[in-house]
Amino acid sequence: MTGSACALGALSSRRLLAESPTPLRIRIEVNRTLGHIPDDFTGLGYEISSVAISGLLSPSNHHYIQMVRTLGPRGVIRIGGNTSDYSSFQPGGKLVSSPKATVVNTESLRELGHFLNATGWQLIWGLNLGSGTEQRALHEGQAVAAAAGDKLLAFEIGNEPDLFVHEGHRPAGYDYDQYLSEYRRYKAAIRAQIPSAPFAGPDVARETDWVVRFAQDEGHDLKLLTHHYYRGGARNPKSTLNELLAPDPHLGRMLDTMRAASRKAGIPYRICETNSFSGGGKPGVSDTFGSALWTLDYIFTLATHGASGLNLETGVNQLDFVSPYSPVMDDQHGHYSAAPDYYGMLAFAPAASGELLSADYDAAGLNLTAYAVRRNDGKLFVTIINKDKKRSAEAHIDAGKRFSRTTITCLSGPSLESRTGTILGDSSLDTSGIWRTTKKEPVRLRNGKPSIHVPAASAALVTLEE
Repeated sequence: MTGSACALGALSSRRLLAESPTPLRIRIEVNRTLGHIPDDFTGLGYEISSVAISGLLSPSNHHYIQMVRTLGPRGVIRIGGNTSDYSSFQPGGKLVSSPKATVVNTESLRELGHFLNATGWQLIWGLNLGSGTEQRALHEGQAVAAAAGDKLLAFEIGNEPDLFVHEGHRPAGYDYDQYLSEYRRYKAAIRAQIPSAPFAGPDVARETDWVVRFAQDEGHDLKLLTHHYYRGGARNPKSTLNELLAPDPHLGRMLDTMRAASRKAGIPYRICETNSFSGGGKPGVSDTFGSALWTLDYIFTLATHGASGLNLETGVNQLDFVSPYSPVMDDQHGHYSAAPDYYGMLAFAPAASGELLSADYDAAGLNLTAYAVRRNDGKLFVTIINKDKKRSAEAHIDAGKRFSRTTITCLSGPSLESRTGTILGDSSLDTSGIWRTTKKEPVRLRNGKPSIHVPAASAALVTLEE
């Protein structure tokens, strides 16, 4: 082993020395920019029923606020989900958190507004199109706008309208044209009272063609194009860790279509509801260290396809239990902890807000990806994600220049299947929700170029300074 080691805690130094890593060369083209990663790329997504849980998205929930801020000083909270199309806003009503009968009130929205101010994050809010009316949406929108203030990024009208027939919101035959007509009626009612109200859509689950048509029809008057994505369904027996860690042949095509529609309309797109497996995730898969590696790789995949961000579903789901895939675990008694997905998001944080550069490499059969970002501070940040179960890599990084100082931080866990023990560097989050590490190991340089040993089932975060 010739390079500096990004070592898993569960692997002995003897095993590291004994294995024969696969050599690979990662060439960074510093003059070839693939795009820009905005500083609000990261996001969390919640069912509207979470807003009806007293004290959750609240300025008094200091631990939760810190966990959000640890992911980045800017980001996006998206409130919506299936429960939003069954919910109601009652100004002085009693809060009810329920899959098909959620009630939010003026005070809960004020609490959310203060929560947004405390985190510094923005808000996408989903209005009830499934079972609501224009007048109810207007009243709710006015209350949300008043509470969120300048943190309001956009309203969405309806959650997954392409599945309204399946959900029972509309009769068979409901199509895009009918949705567009309803969307425009709602928008007109809201704009009549809130002239500056921002909108995003169409917030579809599957029908990417709806996004293309919506961009053409409404692109002149949108903040964002929005789409959902899940790798599969939680009840599908094929939804295994092996499937999660394997490339999705459909994802790239969907993202390419989104990027084309986005560019043509001149507005950004966001995957505003997403995670591993729909239905809350699959225990033993969505809550494992393997999912942390998937999360980190997935976030970069979206960035390379021109997305402006994503919102990972979090907390109580549409079935009224805390999802196994939730980045922030909640015992529903006021105690919160970082799940593996959270560490995948945290590992991305140093690369947020910068220029995505071309990284050329031959993975030599490994389930490995690499990404490069020139951060706003001028430093080069290279992320190497080795999802291979058995084979390690010896990665030689060539950016066409010499570096004087290089450090490495590792994302690691006991095994891909482990539900506990995920760490970044040498640390996990402390009891206040802050991550601190002292383990940014220096990397040996040869002619100003680093070599990194990346064990199986780990990720290396490499910072290079000239």
